Amino acid sequence: MASSIGNEKSVNPVLRISQLDALELNKALEQLVWSQFTSCFHGFKPGMLAHFEPEVKAFLWLLLWRFTIYSKNATVGQAILNIQYKNNLPQTEKYQPLSKHQKLWYLIFTVGGRWLEERCYDLFSNRQLESFCRIKHCVNFGAGLLKLCGLLNFLIFLQKGTFATLTERILGIRSVFCKPQSARQIGFEYMNRELLWHGFAEFLIYLLPLINVQKLKLKISSWSLPIAGLSNSENTLAAHCKECSLCGEWPTMPHTIGCSHVFCYYCIKSNYLFDMYFTCPKCGSEVRNVQPLKYKIEMTELHT
Repeated sequence: MASSIGNEKSVNPVLRISQLDALELNKALEQLVWSQFTSCFHGFKPGMLAHFEPEVKAFLWLLLWRFTIYSKNATVGQAILNIQYKNNLPQTEKYQPLSKHQKLWYLIFTVGGRWLEERCYDLFSNRQLESFCRIKHCVNFGAGLLKLCGLLNFLIFLQKGTFATLTERILGIRSVFCKPQSARQIGFEYMNRELLWHGFAEFLIYLLPLINVQKLKLKISSWSLPIAGLSNSENTLAAHCKECSLCGEWPTMPHTIGCSHVFCYYCIKSNYLFDMYFTCPKCGSEVRNVQPLKYKIEMTELHT
């Protein structure tokens, strides 16, 4: 009774993007399985699997088919997206599982077709006989014709939304949802928060290079700790000549900017060229004129 009810459940159409995503997931899984399998033979002689690569791949894809399509009517990618295959030959809206003949033909078209293409390429690639050349041309013509039919089927799929591959159209199998899709409740609070922070970050990235941080720091410090006027007497100048007001070292080629503080020539010149509105970091005085220090101070006097 339960099985009859399950077989009579209605089906829901699958979006095109979901079907294409399932195909991409299947390809990614096959690549992952093959890479994991070949990694087991890294310690053996190189090229060990080259002669039997089509057969080994066919065996692996056979195992995947046995535990996906044959047992669950769905590939791995479809199972992840809550999709499965439906027998579309009866032309009914009720769900019908795939028949054994459809599953076997699916195996022949997918696994057998790829094995035949790879093996024929290896067989006819180094043969120069006329008969082999004719067979090779026939095989290439058949492969090109199948690719053309696959392209036409894909264009029809984009228009109608059913039968994403040529194999599905030939066998009459269709992708449907396993369970009815409930209405999704989407909250935009997280998205709005992310957009707000991204916009604020871009604004800061654009604005910060335009701000003179050093000058702003001096302005704030002058407001919070007002500095009394400094005299330009010889004793004050001699006291400030002991270190550069920028680097804190003994001033090399000492220069002044009009205040009582002394700077290295390269320190004040580089800062003034970088910022024409440069001010003294000690007293906040603007640069009037960069001049060498004319006051003569004896070394013994400075050391004392």
